[in-house]
Amino acid sequence: MVFRSSAAVCGAVVALSVSVTMARSETGGVHAGAKVNEASGDAIVGAASMYNPFRPGWREGTRNTASGERYNPSAWAAAIKTSLRQKFGGVHYGAKPKYALVEAVGKKVIVKINDVGPLTPGRIIDLNERTMRHFDPSLQLGVIHDVKVRPLAGDDWTPGPVG
Repeated sequence: MVFRSSAAVCGAVVALSVSVTMARSETGGVHAGAKVNEASGDAIVGAASMYNPFRPGWREGTRNTASGERYNPSAWAAAIKTSLRQKFGGVHYGAKPKYALVEAVGKKVIVKINDVGPLTPGRIIDLNERTMRHFDPSLQLGVIHDVKVRPLAGDDWTPGPVG
């Protein structure tokens, strides 16, 4: 009897903590559009694709990012093309992350740029799984064309959807 009530209490606590965490992650990343526009640099336009080093395949990269963080498919993060590294303030091991505003298909999201890579020609950014699902919920497109990526000044951004 004591075991059943302990298990019920434990289950309720877990359910509550999961719902609070989900609510915070969905509402914590909203920024005022004026603040984003004020702090953004010149846009780079190109194509975006998704990367995930936990999927098998030679083109999926490594599990650690260029910043030294471990790849997290649940974060709002991306890898920028290596030749654009300096435009985004440099992405180096142990350095503070840089942020960018990514716009496509009528949606905007702030991402943490924590990785770089020699992307497929024509692509300027590789989005992690969560970010790609924001633009392509079914992950059926594979590549999103006409993506605008703007570097954001400063380091006080909360990654997530804008608007």
